[in-house]
Amino acid sequence: MLGKIIRWTLGCMLIAMLAIGLFASGFAVGHVTAGGGSQLSALPLISGKTNTTVTPPPDTGTPPDLQTLFAPFWEAWTLVHKNYYSQPVDDQALVYGAIKGMIQALGDKHSGYMTPAESKINSTSLSGELEGIGATVEISGKYLKIISPIPNSPAEKAGILPGDTVTKVNGEDIAGQDLYTIISKVRGPAGTKVKLLIVRDGESAPLEFEVTRARVIITSVESKMLPNDIAYVKVNEFGAKTSGELQIQLKALMAQKPKGIILDLRNNGGGYVNTAVDVASHFIGRGKVLLIERFGDGREQKVLTQGGGLATDLPLVVLINQGSASASEVVTGAIQDYKRGTIIGETSYGKGTGQIGYELSNDQGEARITIFRWLTPNGNWVHEKGITPDIEVKLTKADRDAKLDPQLDAALKALTGK
Repeated sequence: MLGKIIRWTLGCMLIAMLAIGLFASGFAVGHVTAGGGSQLSALPLISGKTNTTVTPPPDTGTPPDLQTLFAPFWEAWTLVHKNYYSQPVDDQALVYGAIKGMIQALGDKHSGYMTPAESKINSTSLSGELEGIGATVEISGKYLKIISPIPNSPAEKAGILPGDTVTKVNGEDIAGQDLYTIISKVRGPAGTKVKLLIVRDGESAPLEFEVTRARVIITSVESKMLPNDIAYVKVNEFGAKTSGELQIQLKALMAQKPKGIILDLRNNGGGYVNTAVDVASHFIGRGKVLLIERFGDGREQKVLTQGGGLATDLPLVVLINQGSASASEVVTGAIQDYKRGTIIGETSYGKGTGQIGYELSNDQGEARITIFRWLTPNGNWVHEKGITPDIEVKLTKADRDAKLDPQLDAALKALTGK
């Protein structure tokens, strides 16, 4: 039952998954549940959110069996209130900090706590519109890592790339800061600017970017016909509008009788798990295991593809890169396991867990907890490993500068021999 709830309420990252634009308006990554940096951090695969709040036990005191365990906590609480030099102490801030610390102690970067203010920042879901710089991110070590910039976002236009590490925001070192604290510093009204200091592999010195925030409208699906009768579909996110947009655009493409199809999932940080089911069903067909959810108590639940697929028999190539995470990896992993198509590009991000968000009582924020790991149909766990493409093709800085796309060229060659 829990698996069903997650699939229908899933919002990765992402990574918080967590999902789609952590920076965009907060945490759009999160989607889980299957898979985000926050787009699921913070990535987001597929993260979700419960429809009801968590009700605390009627007795607000420490339960008898936990009194010894909690004794040091209350001792520290008393010491702070008696001895801290700046009084009065903000009790609410202490409580929020304690919850954050508890969940961080799990050692899972995809679990976390948002205060009411941070939860409000995160309230923008995968609706297709975000405000900020537009990037899926996560905490990596002491700093913030870019999973993928959203297509046509301020982040992408500024030249920010997957794998970039943000070390300073407006000149402030963010080492060790909480994900949502950093988000609150990066986000801001459209038209304002934020300075990011970024460390990039291959660069001898940090790079500084000044990004003008904007309202980011995400084009969920893009498509066109390429030479030699090859259809091309780029899915930028697994959001609320993706399934309907893909259905419409695939019908238009199929009417042109393509000889093959390219599914481009590069820089797609994830999204809703039920959207992943819809997308995969167009290419794999009905009744196939898409992913296996494995819970902490040992239970397993298989998620199956649905009927009505429009391109289940066409020769297929899937494009991925290190910005392909969560739900993108669910779809790619199933296509690879079933040998349904050829995977081309670079190794994907590697997010193999699912989260769900629980609203705490009395509007006291949201706890996002990893509740399962997901496996590909063949039982592979891609977490922190990613999916290795069948044909590896790098996209270099020189390629980007020259506006070349050797990965797309390789996909066309695989389908046509040309």
